[in-house]
Amino acid sequence: MAGTEPLGRIRLGVNIDHVATVRNARGSAYPDPVRAAQLAEAAGADGITAHLREDRRHISDSDIDRLMEVLRVPLNFEMAPTDEMQAIALRHKPHAVCIVPEKREELTTEGGLDVARDENRLAHFIAPLRDAGCRVSMFVAADRAQVEAAQRIGAQVVELHAGAYCDSFSEGRFDESAAELERLRDMSAYGHSLGLEVHAGHGFTYDTVKPVAEFPEVMELNIGHFLIGEAIFVGLEAAIREMRRLMDEARA
Repeated sequence: MAGTEPLGRIRLGVNIDHVATVRNARGSAYPDPVRAAQLAEAAGADGITAHLREDRRHISDSDIDRLMEVLRVPLNFEMAPTDEMQAIALRHKPHAVCIVPEKREELTTEGGLDVARDENRLAHFIAPLRDAGCRVSMFVAADRAQVEAAQRIGAQVVELHAGAYCDSFSEGRFDESAAELERLRDMSAYGHSLGLEVHAGHGFTYDTVKPVAEFPEVMELNIGHFLIGEAIFVGLEAAIREMRRLMDEARA
């Protein structure tokens, strides 16, 4: 199945999880991730991403409730493929749900979901979400088998895990980074050829975003940790505007 022609402008989704991480470090109400989401909207974010984890280490249920009430841009609800999270998503019916792997011992999401190994269960898991009108994305490695499996089970979107590319670049392993970038390029084109909308996320900085933003098949980048960290120095609005500028420059 051929995809539609790639659009010109690439979307920026801002992940607000780590605003909640800072809040929860003191067990207080500040800083408020919902306020951060509203600031991100004003700064030009095309969507907001929030990951409600099983252990609630950052985003809370009440955060999701409030985001659904106040956001004017779409919410991308990141979630593990569990019955609990499915029920929460079906109650809220966010614009998009992104299915991610989750382990309690990890610091952040490590690697992509193994869709190929769990095809039957995941196909049944996402069906009610699609029926409810949610746009379903699978967060996967830039791997042909995983992209194909995501398409077979009925996902509309694949989000390619860009961590291997970004991490190797930041650590100065440039040959490895170049190889990972080429893998992302190939799987972006391949996913698009299967009729999937292609997104990418995890680890992007000002130094790594432009090469991926140049891929015409990539329609959205989801970026969080770097933007929240950079906001400490320049403010959230300035950090987002600079990321938006770099993405637009790359696409132009």
